[in-house]
Amino acid sequence: MKRIVFILFLVIGHVCFAQNDLVFKEANGLYNQGKYQDAIDMYESILDNGVHSSELYFNLGNANYKLNKIAPSIYYYEKALQLNPRDKEIQNNLAFAQNMTIDAIEEVPEVGLSKFMKKAMNILSFDGWARLAIIMMIFFVGLFILYYFSYTTQRKRLAFIFSNLSLLLMLISLAFAFQKYGMVQKDRPAIVFSQETEVRSEPNLRSSEAFKLHEGTKVQVLDTVNNWRKIKLTDGKTGWVASSDIKLLDAF
Repeated sequence: MKRIVFILFLVIGHVCFAQNDLVFKEANGLYNQGKYQDAIDMYESILDNGVHSSELYFNLGNANYKLNKIAPSIYYYEKALQLNPRDKEIQNNLAFAQNMTIDAIEEVPEVGLSKFMKKAMNILSFDGWARLAIIMMIFFVGLFILYYFSYTTQRKRLAFIFSNLSLLLMLISLAFAFQKYGMVQKDRPAIVFSQETEVRSEPNLRSSEAFKLHEGTKVQVLDTVNNWRKIKLTDGKTGWVASSDIKLLDAF
């Protein structure tokens, strides 16, 4: 009985995949014909089936860009970049879409040790640093065993030096893994979807207006209170906006 159910699930999965692939190709055809809204509707129907890919988000971004829909185009390019962060075409199209935004927000530059540490940490992902720590630990154990069982002074010295170096690299990798994990957990980017939104000093309509933002601007979400979200800009400014005015990027 379990085998029959398993085979049934495989068949259903294959049929769904084939159907989504067919819809994707049809949507691409509509896009090539200049029927961008029809293409968007078909692409979104694939998303409704729980399918996510950088190609799908990229095409959604392109279709929205053709219709001059600033916020959706940036949103979908950003989603595509999350799944394929090294793709130059996605990066270029995102830059073109960002040029359509109204808000010109300067980024506070990082300097000194903080800049160096962040650059070093971004070399690998959290999983990458964790795997490197495990590899270094294996090297350390192997070199320590070699040191323990070596009889010549030169071999002992080399094993001792490299085992300690492996231990140091393991500790650094482990520290970077935890730091990277913390950064990922705190990273909650969102895109402003409202044509214009008032950013307030407190999470209520009675508070004073701090500044205004316009569609397509990228923000970081720091906190949530009822129907309000506390946001932060790259220039360091903070404030509260209505939850309905922004759309989080970390939700798939």
